[in-house]
Amino acid sequence: MTLPRNAPQNPAQNTHPQSALAYWTVGPCQGELRSEDLRAPAQGEALVRTLYSGISRGTELVVHEFNVPPRIAKAMRAPHQTGDFPAPVKFGYLSVGVVEEGPEDWIGRNVFCLHPHQDRYVVPLSSLTRIPDGVPPRRAVLTGIAEIALNALWEAGPRLGDRIAVVGAGLVGGMTAALLRSFPLERLQLVETDPGKRGFVESLGVEFVLPEDAKQDCDIVFHCSATDEGLARSLQIAGDEGEIIEMSWYGDRKVSLPLGEDFHARRLSIRASQVGVVARSRRHRRTSSERLDLAVSLLRDPVFDAFLTGESQFEELPEVFNGLQSGELDDLCRVINYPKTKKG
Repeated sequence: MTLPRNAPQNPAQNTHPQSALAYWTVGPCQGELRSEDLRAPAQGEALVRTLYSGISRGTELVVHEFNVPPRIAKAMRAPHQTGDFPAPVKFGYLSVGVVEEGPEDWIGRNVFCLHPHQDRYVVPLSSLTRIPDGVPPRRAVLTGIAEIALNALWEAGPRLGDRIAVVGAGLVGGMTAALLRSFPLERLQLVETDPGKRGFVESLGVEFVLPEDAKQDCDIVFHCSATDEGLARSLQIAGDEGEIIEMSWYGDRKVSLPLGEDFHARRLSIRASQVGVVARSRRHRRTSSERLDLAVSLLRDPVFDAFLTGESQFEELPEVFNGLQSGELDDLCRVINYPKTKKG
C-alpha cells in the first residue's frame, strides 16, 4: 500500500488522543492541571507521550511565585511556552517521552524536549533530541540542565591546570561541577553553605567546602547560588583579574554587592551565562540542537542519578510546586512520573 505524501507514515496513526493534560501557573503560588485539545501531527511533526518531566526548581519557582521581571518577560519565554508571564502560563523545559506518531524512523524512539509539563504534545521533529543508548529516560530529564552547564563551560573556556570554584551546590552548580571533574584542573571545589549537601557533592567526586574554607586565587568562579552572599564570596575567592561566570537567575529580586572591595581593586570580571543562545565562543560552529545532542550524551554516567532526589505523580504537580515553594520539599530535581497509557 502506498500512502499519499502528506499522510502519516505509519497507518496505525489514524487514531490519536483528542485531548491532553498540562500544568499551568494560574496565580501567585497557584497552579492547576488543565485539559486542552490535541491535534494530529502534520508533516514534519511528532506526537510524544510523556514518560517523565523534571522540575528545574530555581527557574520554575521564579515563575510559580510571579517573580519574572516584566522587562525581560519576552526574552525568558521557554521554547514551547503557552501564555504570558505572570499568568496564566504553561512553563517548563525538562520533558522526556516516547514518539507515538510521526515518521516511521521516529516511532518508539525516546526523546527529550524543552516542553512544559504535559502528558502528550505535538511538536516539530526539530524540537526533539533523540536519547542515545546508555542514557535511561528518567535520567535524561537532566538534559536541559546539562545544556546550561555545558554552555557555561563553553563561555568560560577552562584551561589545563586551572583553579576553579563553583559556588552553590544546587542543580545547576552541581551539574557544572560534575562536568568539570573530568577536566585536567589543578583544583576544583564546590562551595556550599549547607553542610548537609556534603554527601551529594562527594558522590560526584568533587571536593566540598564551606564558604569560609574556600581557597582563593581562582582562575574562574562559577556562581550558581542565586544569593548576594554567594556572589560576594565569588568576588573574594577569584584571583587577580579572574572571572566570575554568573549562572544564577534572580528574577525581580535586587542584588547588593560590595563592589568597592575586590571588584575594582583586583580588576575582576563578572560575565553572564544564559542558555537562550549558544555561548559566543561556539556560536558560529554549533547549533542549539548540536548542543543538546552533546548534553544528553554526557548523561551516560550513572553519577548523575544523584541529582534525581524526589519523585511524584503527574496529577500531584500542583501540590508538588506548593511543597517546593514552602520548603516542605527540598529536591535538587524532582522527577514527575506520567501514566503509562491514556485513553483517547
